Amino acid sequence: MSKNFIIFGASQGLGDAFVKGVPTRGDRVWIVSRTRPNSLDLHDGVNRKWLSIDLSNQQQITFLKETLKSIPIDALIYNVGVWEKLGFEDDYTFDRDTAEDISSLIHINLISTITYIQALLPNLRQAKNGKIILIGSTAGLDHTNNPQVSFVASKFALRGITNALREHLRQDGIPVTCINPGELAAEVPYEDGAEKALRLYEGTRIPVQDIVAIVQCVLNLSPAACVKEINIPAITDLNA
Repeated sequence: MSKNFIIFGASQGLGDAFVKGVPTRGDRVWIVSRTRPNSLDLHDGVNRKWLSIDLSNQQQITFLKETLKSIPIDALIYNVGVWEKLGFEDDYTFDRDTAEDISSLIHINLISTITYIQALLPNLRQAKNGKIILIGSTAGLDHTNNPQVSFVASKFALRGITNALREHLRQDGIPVTCINPGELAAEVPYEDGAEKALRLYEGTRIPVQDIVAIVQCVLNLSPAACVKEINIPAITDLNA
């Protein structure tokens, strides 16, 4: 039986991998991103539709709801997360983060997460076995030694959103899962395979195929199961 998916943050990296690796022939996928995804050019029997949405504001929630109307959504995968402009540079310091950039990061990573998922709850309730998966980060776990204050705060908060949303939807039988990957080989496209990522980074970064496999596992579980949280650091990460 075909399924309906909506995947946020899906134009590149891990989100692109979800679009290419999770659905199967006959499924429909709505891809939410600012830029046009190249996955629209695939001809593999999956019906992909692009929703051009900028998650930095709330103005397009109405557009989202009017587009989907009452279509049942079997799985919502929320893979959105921006970080500080220089957050991963060697000379990064929180002291130089501007108030404007901090506000924008929190708005995208938290406020839009809440409001856009809220808008899709009626669609998830229409499905027989609807599921929500949020993609967090090991940066949102204890003792992982990340100095990016705003990004880390947002990923800690994402786990809180997951827990509260799970309680809100328990009566509807909709499980909510948070998956926290460590550093990913996101620059290696899904179609290039995991072996290329392993060779390129010598096993220090996780191939996106691994996260796709975990998402597939969660989505294939029966309605009786609820996976709360999965942490997936790289095996070489001593801080995770």
